[in-house]
Amino acid sequence: MENLTLEGSAKTPSVTFTTDGKLELKGRSIPENSVEFYKPLNEWIDAYGASPQTQTVVDIKLEYFNTSSSKCILDLFKKLEGINGKGTDVSINWYFEEDDEDMEEAGEDYQAIISLPFKIIEVEEI
Repeated sequence: MENLTLEGSAKTPSVTFTTDGKLELKGRSIPENSVEFYKPLNEWIDAYGASPQTQTVVDIKLEYFNTSSSKCILDLFKKLEGINGKGTDVSINWYFEEDDEDMEEAGEDYQAIISLPFKIIEVEEI
């Protein structure tokens, strides 16, 4: 299995999923077709789930995402929920810029839905 690295653009986040259990989404997520963009990420998590590291840490550092991306992000979290406890402990770090109440609330919404350890972390800049 190989790492998944996608360069970010004005509309898509950078993606760094490594086989050593570190997964990161960073930037903006407003792709033309969210389902299509997130499909390889879901497939990678499926493959990773077959033999995960003992610790899997997911860093979400998005400055903005649209409604269709929010559903795809939830789907990613649900896949991660599915592998949690099966050889790996998954934890989510949700970063938001100070004074960005929308992104803080989005993190809180996911935290309420997902049964994974979920930290909401305020930073100066993403």
